[in-house]
Amino acid sequence: MSENYYEFTLIPLPYDYGALEPYISTQTMQVHHDRLLKAYVEKLNGALSTYPSLQKLSLEQLLGNTCAIPASIRTSIVNFGGGVYNHNFFFASLRAGTSENKPVGSLASTIDHHFGSFAEFKKAFKEKALSVFGSGWMWLVKDRKGGLLLEQTANQNTPISLGHRPLLVIDVWEHAYFLQYLNLRADYIDNWFNVINWERADALFGMT
Repeated sequence: MSENYYEFTLIPLPYDYGALEPYISTQTMQVHHDRLLKAYVEKLNGALSTYPSLQKLSLEQLLGNTCAIPASIRTSIVNFGGGVYNHNFFFASLRAGTSENKPVGSLASTIDHHFGSFAEFKKAFKEKALSVFGSGWMWLVKDRKGGLLLEQTANQNTPISLGHRPLLVIDVWEHAYFLQYLNLRADYIDNWFNVINWERADALFGMT
């Protein structure tokens, strides 16, 4: 094995497993993080293990230029690297919830300007999140011009491959909600709005 080899690690949650109750259950968070994300990390490391030239790159560098990845592992990097990136971003985008949770700062005013109001944003976001076919993600992103976009990605694809800056995301793979909500994706989305870390999203929006 190359002396340059390093492994991606399973990043701990930034809060307790039960911190998002009752909106996202303790059991859901334990299974989602400790089993599913862990498996993505292990498979990503396996895909990179024989490519020393790629082993020092960040996930953003790998996923932002997938054409430069050898064809033999490109699909694995997109799938497993995307799985690690998306899940880490998802978990970091959450915090202990409140039914009064709302956007803050410059992002709040930009949402109002772009969508008309926070209520209209929630309506549009929920509709698009419900319309994600099969497994995927629903994102709020900052585009290349500094505007806001609602963007769906399938499987483990990421907005950074399009040059967009993710601000927040909801995982709409069934594993993200089935233990608690069964097939009621709409209820899961409604409750997800209560646990968004809007301060983090605003900070990301303000980055140049």
